[in-house]
Amino acid sequence: MSKNYQDMAQQIVQKVGGKTNVVSVTHCMTRLRFNLKDMSIPKDTEIKNIVGVLGVARSGGQYQIIVGQTVNEVYDAVVATGNLTEAAPINENVEQTNKMHEKMTLKSVGNTVLNKISGSLTPLIPMLIAASMFKMLVAVLGPTMLNVISVHSDLYQLFTFVGDAGFYFFPVAIGYTAAKQFNTSPILGIFLGAIMLDPGLVKIVAAGKPFTVYGLPMHLTDYGSTVVPILLSVWIMSYIERFFNRHITASLRTIFAPTLTIAIMLPLSLCILGPLGGFLGEYVSKGIISFGQLGGLAAIMGVGLIGAFWEVLVMTGMHLVMISAMITIIAQTGHDNFIILGSLATSFAVAGMSLGATLRLKDKKEKSQAFSYFIANIIGGVTEPGLYGLGIKYRRPFIGMMIGDFAGGIYAAIMHVSGYVVVPVANFMALTCYVGGSATNFINGVISGVIALLVAAIVTYAIGVEPKKK
Repeated sequence: MSKNYQDMAQQIVQKVGGKTNVVSVTHCMTRLRFNLKDMSIPKDTEIKNIVGVLGVARSGGQYQIIVGQTVNEVYDAVVATGNLTEAAPINENVEQTNKMHEKMTLKSVGNTVLNKISGSLTPLIPMLIAASMFKMLVAVLGPTMLNVISVHSDLYQLFTFVGDAGFYFFPVAIGYTAAKQFNTSPILGIFLGAIMLDPGLVKIVAAGKPFTVYGLPMHLTDYGSTVVPILLSVWIMSYIERFFNRHITASLRTIFAPTLTIAIMLPLSLCILGPLGGFLGEYVSKGIISFGQLGGLAAIMGVGLIGAFWEVLVMTGMHLVMISAMITIIAQTGHDNFIILGSLATSFAVAGMSLGATLRLKDKKEKSQAFSYFIANIIGGVTEPGLYGLGIKYRRPFIGMMIGDFAGGIYAAIMHVSGYVVVPVANFMALTCYVGGSATNFINGVISGVIALLVAAIVTYAIGVEPKKK
């Protein structure tokens, strides 16, 4: 382990209050996420001054430290240095302590909800990346583009079902990650997701004949590739399992607590929560699709604004709502011509901002740092170093980035570009999301990314990089 990471980890653990103040720690792609007993101990300014820290955020009862693409190494060093554990659950006393430091306001409730969604979806990114890459290979090597492999070949069929599996079995995967977020049994979360996808239930839904659960009519819903139904179900299940664990004696708990929990969740999930979540997911998705299909100025401006404000949504956590809708739309319809256009333009606009800043900055150290942000973005697929190291720190580059976002999104909307696969990386490979339609669609998608990068670079260079005033 690098001494730099060790030194950084020691400072972080010390500044958040030491091991005694840390209940658990985990990480996403760019942030360390601490659950602390006392959220008032960390001083944002002190932690921001630690070399390697790009920024901090307080969201949903968590203290988040943004470190960028080295998060895996820093996380390992933090765990080793503080002898901490990721798996430690947040008990009720800690939740109550956090609530004392975070007033129950509409904003705090919203942050908590978004944090739970983030905690449930972020761990699935490796699965999404792998599944999307297999779907991309099918599209590129198949008859729609290079025609290297036949649709009847074993390789084509192999890559197809592997890519589809990553999205179809979403409820099972989210059952696990959501259970960890809601402090309930991950195995029961997986079981609940598996029930929703069981071949027997799928046949019942496909047959279209009435079916009841304990005499209650079940709404015939296909849960493949869905997100909201299992999230709602696991959330409610966490209270039910907790109730039985408290009130059933230890000698009987092992058998009856999980059995009774699932027994009660069957009508709740299949008759109420599942259909409700499916309804919400379906109609939110249809609403977004219909807005994107309005045509004319409304749809074009909508895509442009999504691009321009995407990083603002990222900083507030609201982008997760858009990502959830985008995943659902692509899983259900096979393409998205709205959200994905603006979000992808952002990836290239951040890179463009970093490139423009590199060309404009005079200080060699700052210039080298800005260029490293560009490489981290365009090759590594991580936008946070550029966003926080340039956009937030110097302010003016943020404007250049937003203008680049807007320009790239507008072009894609005008040319009626559609994205066909979710590629949850922000590097050049993100352009493969446009593979699956016509060659013209892919070409225009690439052009939109290039426009976002160049416009952001030019505007950032033109308006300058003004240091943040102290």
